[in-house]
Amino acid sequence: MHTVMTLGTLADNYTYLVESKNEAVVIDPGEASPVLRALGVSGARLLAAVCTHGHFDHTGGNEELAHRTGCKVLLPEASTGDTALAIGPFAFTVLRTPGHSADSVCLYLPATDGQPGDVFTGDTLFCGGCGRLFTRSPEAMWASLQKLAALPQQTRVFCGHDYMLENYEFAVTLEPANQAVRTRLEEARALAADGSVTVPSTIAAERETNPFLRSGEPAMKRVVGMEGAGDVEVFAEIRRRKDRF
Repeated sequence: MHTVMTLGTLADNYTYLVESKNEAVVIDPGEASPVLRALGVSGARLLAAVCTHGHFDHTGGNEELAHRTGCKVLLPEASTGDTALAIGPFAFTVLRTPGHSADSVCLYLPATDGQPGDVFTGDTLFCGGCGRLFTRSPEAMWASLQKLAALPQQTRVFCGHDYMLENYEFAVTLEPANQAVRTRLEEARALAADGSVTVPSTIAAERETNPFLRSGEPAMKRVVGMEGAGDVEVFAEIRRRKDRF
């Protein structure tokens, strides 16, 4: 069993402190101070800082955390194939998910007895959205999103930024009559009004309401006027529309 603490860092980043048996891993530490404060309260020993990709807002706290705690710093590499990553009591699967950047990965902790799996998606999959395509490869991002969509439906999704409200404001412009999407928008508005964190989502919720994951569905192709198009083409068009939103 493990716990996940969501820490707000920088403007709208989410950093995650995963703890089990008084040991911890931090994922995407955009800055060090919130992590150090949380560790001071819990008393856990930080084993490693693990980053989903190399952008500064996900790595900015690494150097100070390594200096202050002696933890390892693990950065992804642009390569093929998923790998296992064992750190203390944590057995991650590193899912290669290029698209936002060439080195992007997601970190998956499989389900255990009484606890659903968790996936830390960085800037690949957001609540109701996906990352910008700095690789300029919609094919790569679509394949990465499909890999995440294939995870068990109850898997909890912990993403790298709080973009839920904006994402569902966009989603409802595509499907104003979709009640499931409208419900998610109202949830996002309520969370924003309370100043609450918007994670975790679940793979099931994202498959039902995230327009990017649904690019291959006939209903989504109809609403964007691309009934005869391929899935990647539809995904790329939705991403272009979101970039202009």
